[in-house]
Amino acid sequence: MLRAIYEWCTDSGYTPYLAVKVDSATTVPMEYVKKGEIVLNISYGATAGLKMDNDSIRFNARFGGVSREIFIPVNNVMAIYANENGQGMAFEPVLGQSSAPAPAPTVEPPAPALSSVPSPSAPAPAAVPAKSDDNGPDDGGDGPKKGGRPTLTRIK
Repeated sequence: MLRAIYEWCTDSGYTPYLAVKVDSATTVPMEYVKKGEIVLNISYGATAGLKMDNDSIRFNARFGGVSREIFIPVNNVMAIYANENGQGMAFEPVLGQSSAPAPAPTVEPPAPALSSVPSPSAPAPAAVPAKSDDNGPDDGGDGPKKGGRPTLTRIK
């Protein structure tokens, strides 16, 4: 599923982002981890040697000009989404399974419980004021914030 959404993002011209729950099985720059989570740009231009398989996601990326090797067990992925519009898919991370010393089974484990990421209305450009009579879906949320970085809302 991760590969499919990654390909959809890149084919559509969007920037794919991963939200990851960090534990001892992940290899990420800890100085960028907040509240045990990190969000990573996994676009072609931001990564080198990206490999997504059934057990892990591996690539090299630059953080502060320094190349780092990144390793993420798929069980730690909380979401994959397009940065531009927030569309993608959220997952319930299953921590601790990938760090077991036993070899991984050859049969793919059952997929984690999936929930779709809400499709927020596209934010209005900064020069155009937002309309107050938004006819978008009424999901009970506050909608996207104006300016700044997009945020991912997890719904359980």
